[in-house]
Amino acid sequence: MTSNQHRPRNRSSLRSNITVRYGSMSSEQPDSDASSMQTTVISQKRSYIAVAVLCYINLLNYMDRYTIAGVLLSIQNYFGIPDSTSGLLQTVFICSFMFLAPVFGYLGDRYDRKLIMIVGLIVWIVTTLGSSFVKQTHFWVLVLTRALVGTGEASYSTIAPTIIGDLFTGTKRTLMISFFYIFIPVGSGLGYILGATIATATEDWRWALRVREYIFSKYTTEIDHHTVSSFSCESYIFGAITVVTGIVGVFLGTCISKQLRDRVPNADPLICAVGMLSSSPCFFIAIVLAATSIPATYTFIAIGETLLSLNWAILADILLYVVVPTRRATAEALQIMVCHLLGDAGSPYLIGAISDALLKYNPESPSWDFRRLEYSFLLCPFIGVLGGLFFLMTSLYIKEDRKAAELLASGNNRLL
Repeated sequence: MTSNQHRPRNRSSLRSNITVRYGSMSSEQPDSDASSMQTTVISQKRSYIAVAVLCYINLLNYMDRYTIAGVLLSIQNYFGIPDSTSGLLQTVFICSFMFLAPVFGYLGDRYDRKLIMIVGLIVWIVTTLGSSFVKQTHFWVLVLTRALVGTGEASYSTIAPTIIGDLFTGTKRTLMISFFYIFIPVGSGLGYILGATIATATEDWRWALRVREYIFSKYTTEIDHHTVSSFSCESYIFGAITVVTGIVGVFLGTCISKQLRDRVPNADPLICAVGMLSSSPCFFIAIVLAATSIPATYTFIAIGETLLSLNWAILADILLYVVVPTRRATAEALQIMVCHLLGDAGSPYLIGAISDALLKYNPESPSWDFRRLEYSFLLCPFIGVLGGLFFLMTSLYIKEDRKAAELLASGNNRLL
């Protein structure tokens, strides 16, 4: 008889002899088989506990990411920086996050995912804590720490969804992914609220400790304080809207997907396309109405964010079922890199730069400060339309791509 060691192996196969372990899939079996292999290593109860921990960290992750937005006005006043420079804080964070995601994706498909994620979380915690002690004259240190925070988050955001994909399959995986991604809008909204709270507290302590300057510049101080208070109030409202609409949108998108997926093979990208295309006019109207009706603005923001949140969990599930388990971390990393490269990597700085460029047309007018920022934001809804069109293109190929991944995972890649 021929020994197993002498049997020919398909060169294009992704099969590995490494023992399957939690957090690092080495099997090329389809999802149903992969699930049974995983249950021999980790129990169902521990799987749910793992998802709960990942969801909690995801909540803290996005709270930290968007606290900067909630406290941005105070940062500008403290460091004395213009709109474009303040936008740089988000840009350097996203750039480090974006370019390092493929590195962690590559490592996550080959080494212990849990260990890589833990190291990244330690970097994230240390740098986030360190950024809280930056002095007024060292703005560049804050920029550096934000870049390092992106390094820590790159490991977590890349690997965490793939661990969920390793632990669950089918509709259960979709549900678990929904729980995980629902904390993106929830964490973002709470980040705004936390930032507003910090901004108010900062201003109170700042003026209490600078008594002499307060006496000599009382009028200026009061104006600044009321401006920050107003900004904080708006951040509270915007944060609350983001939390509620995020929860509604993610669960609504998941429910629609479950209802249509069996009847419409390309339902998932179509849902994402409808959400993106219909949210864009809502955001456009909200920006235009901001100068005349705040209630109407918040109404359209709420509708737009709900529609935009439809795709959070669905997009993650699409990525998991069109990629074999052994390459999911790499695929997640590439998706992160591309979406940020074409999105928020440069948009904060770009919007700030447009706002600063428009300043020269009417530098003495207080109302122009609002208008120039409003005109800068009008770029965003049009980009949303492009996103919707790309989802429509995806719907043309999703069925074939999913079938190809299933065949490759089952070892039938010769049929492709």
